[in-house]
Amino acid sequence: MAERTGPLDGVRVVDMTTSYAGPTASMYLADLGATVIKVERPGRGDDARHWGPPFDGGTSAWFASANRNKQSVVIDVRDELGREALGRLLDGADVFLQNVNPAKLARLGIDADTLRARNPRLVYCALSGFGLDGPDRDLAGYDLVAQARSGLMSVTGAQGGTPQRVSTALSDIASGMAAAIAISAALVRQRDRGEGEVIDVSLLETDLALMAPRIAAFHAGEALPAPSGGTDSVLALYQSFETADRTIVVAVGNDAMWLRFCGVVGLEDLAADLALRDNAGRRAQRQRIIEAVAARLVTRTAREWLDDLAGAEVPAAPVQTLADVVSDPHVVARGSVLPVPGSDGRLVSVRSPFRLASVPPRNERFPGLGDDTRSVMLDLGYDGDDLARLTAGSPAAPTTAGAGS
Repeated sequence: MAERTGPLDGVRVVDMTTSYAGPTASMYLADLGATVIKVERPGRGDDARHWGPPFDGGTSAWFASANRNKQSVVIDVRDELGREALGRLLDGADVFLQNVNPAKLARLGIDADTLRARNPRLVYCALSGFGLDGPDRDLAGYDLVAQARSGLMSVTGAQGGTPQRVSTALSDIASGMAAAIAISAALVRQRDRGEGEVIDVSLLETDLALMAPRIAAFHAGEALPAPSGGTDSVLALYQSFETADRTIVVAVGNDAMWLRFCGVVGLEDLAADLALRDNAGRRAQRQRIIEAVAARLVTRTAREWLDDLAGAEVPAAPVQTLADVVSDPHVVARGSVLPVPGSDGRLVSVRSPFRLASVPPRNERFPGLGDDTRSVMLDLGYDGDDLARLTAGSPAAPTTAGAGS
């Protein structure tokens, strides 16, 4: 039986991004079978290699979580020989990802026009805080900045409290997904027509996309939202509640589900109230419903309620800590958390949020800084003296345009 390979087998990706959004995008491409060559600066490498603690044997857990299945090449792109080496790499590449500040692209010779004149079939993906054009194109942007500027923070936090950042690299991860989708689509046309593409992904516009339903509702006349502790969903009920022993969430998605929910929790009076038979009516009396439901749910344990709600096909779940998550029987059974090779399970990454029936999960290698410089550069025709010069640069690096947390 032939070895199963991913749909991007044979695709060569050169990734010069740092931090988190770009590395996430290239990791997903690697998971789909692409060969990813990670170009890093001499001495220090990707900024995320130094994000911590925690570290394990000098390796950042954050870095490990976004860089599986890649090769690492060290090149000083500020040096003429380094830029020439990058050019040779890109001559044979299908995809290039970078997150250098737009103002510095032309100076380094890695702007889209220059590279695509040299390799017209190249799929060029620029990740930045604010995009390749517009008045703020040159501003540095990170996850926190994008969450603030997009309005995402303005609706997040405790009711009556200050706006809060969603406490994960949300903008980065979602931007990485967006880039991987766009690159995969561009590769179809590259294969069919031999044409390249310029892809522009910004953290700000990713977060605007995440806020699309809230922006649309506000534009249509909804009141200006504020932090609510997650109690202001368009659906009622759709929030957390306390039980006798822990917090759970309940998601009532339609009118039939509402009646089933009321039956489970013993609120027949609410089920019989015609004013609550549709979502608009329930939203109008949200506070009354919340108080009645809260008074019922606190009388039994989470496990008891979750079992009964599952039996009634009402979506619900415990609010889990990360300690709960990594030992969740379903997460474990699905193999959703992947150990980093060589770390004895102390470092992990999380399996991509897509599964192809024909492709087993790739978790083959983890790149040490510059591990593959010699083999890749020798394949490009460089000799030992060239290798010394290519890797001899100082730790300083070009300013990036975002993709970090």
